[in-house]
Amino acid sequence: MKKSFSFQYDLAMRAVKALNVLLLTLPFAVCWYAAYADKIASPYYARGNYLVIALYAALYFTYGRIYEAFLVSMNPIPEMVYSQGLATLISNAILYFVIWLLSKHLPNPLPLLGTFVLQLGLAAAWSIIVRRWYFHTWPARRTLIIYDRREDMEQLLEEPTMRKKFNVVGRMNVDNALGDEPLDLDGVDTVFLCGIHSHARNILLKECIASNVAAYITPCIGDVLMQSARPIHMFHLPVVRAKRCQPDPIYLFIKRSMDIVVSVCALLLLSPILLITALAIKLTDGGPVFYKQCRLTKDGREFQIYKFRSMRTDAEKDGIARLSTGDKDDRVTPVGKIIRMVRVDELPQLLNILRGEMSLVGPRPERPEIAAQYREALPEFDLRLQVKAGLTGYAQVHGKYNTSPYDKLQMDLIYIANLGLAEDLRILFATVKILFTPESTEGVDENVSTSNGEIPLQALSRL
Repeated sequence: MKKSFSFQYDLAMRAVKALNVLLLTLPFAVCWYAAYADKIASPYYARGNYLVIALYAALYFTYGRIYEAFLVSMNPIPEMVYSQGLATLISNAILYFVIWLLSKHLPNPLPLLGTFVLQLGLAAAWSIIVRRWYFHTWPARRTLIIYDRREDMEQLLEEPTMRKKFNVVGRMNVDNALGDEPLDLDGVDTVFLCGIHSHARNILLKECIASNVAAYITPCIGDVLMQSARPIHMFHLPVVRAKRCQPDPIYLFIKRSMDIVVSVCALLLLSPILLITALAIKLTDGGPVFYKQCRLTKDGREFQIYKFRSMRTDAEKDGIARLSTGDKDDRVTPVGKIIRMVRVDELPQLLNILRGEMSLVGPRPERPEIAAQYREALPEFDLRLQVKAGLTGYAQVHGKYNTSPYDKLQMDLIYIANLGLAEDLRILFATVKILFTPESTEGVDENVSTSNGEIPLQALSRL
């Protein structure tokens, strides 16, 4: 029964995703034939036109995957429309450049702009209809939560979107789940294993698999570190070898080359924005334009990070390091609120990248004082220093404003365990999406910082 359900579910979801790609590619195909196909330097016959349309479909699908545009069961409708719209906008922009090359003159962009508006309407219609169909066809899964010391998964399951997907029918402490009586999973579709140590978790995981029940596991640091372990055979035994991150030299060369090329090009292209921002900051209060601060990068090496100043000049006059609380922070200047909203304050870090102190992608650099406070509750915190700090990273793309430091540490370690050029490019493209989402703004809840600037240790560890 469950196997059949799984097969039908996978087939249906693939079909609705394919329908989305077809639905948003069709307006481009009409636009191509109506406005551009016969105006290129050497008009194509059928196969050439089909290739252009296929290229568009492939681009849209790729960016749709990067921006999680097809997660019907997880993302609310506005986020799906936003993700599909962003994927469509980038695909249209790339194809406009291709049409420019094929035409050998600057083509009229208005047909593509009109197509984009139509595609947004189709994306909204698809998202509304498919989401309603999904939850009508597949009701919320009966879910059992088994926990040890970490129960914050329940907070996640209380979100409106998650409640539609998971119906929590029971909560159980791991000691009770491992009692003398076998765990009864009848009538349960899904089990969440939250904060359970490996021995107990493995026993429960085996029972879930034997009962054909899906299991969602919140990993610990050790689990994330094992992602980079390499399976080998030793003395006729299967063994996995784990070691400190040692990236391939070719990858490091390509990554550094990409850092230099992208940072130089970005500084040149964004120079008008940089100049306007600098003038706005200087004319507002007459203070310095840039803000320098000591941060940590690879192997704990200290460097001075550059930012456009977004706070008052006396923001830390008492010498105590405090995390920003985002929009509620009264130390942020009027200009600072604007440049933080559009992330312009981070652009001077391109100079740090050019100097080799940072990379485009990597864990965000922390202040030594803040890192020391994190380290008190999270001794593993320094493991994120195995690679160079980055302008953006895995935690920035997948985390939210209320993601705990422990979870962000895990995300940084997931990136380190899966280093690669493809992953770096995926994170760079995914960063475009979060530039315009307010919940991704860097900052912590104002209740996290105390009056003396210290961070309560209970706020750091979610174990």
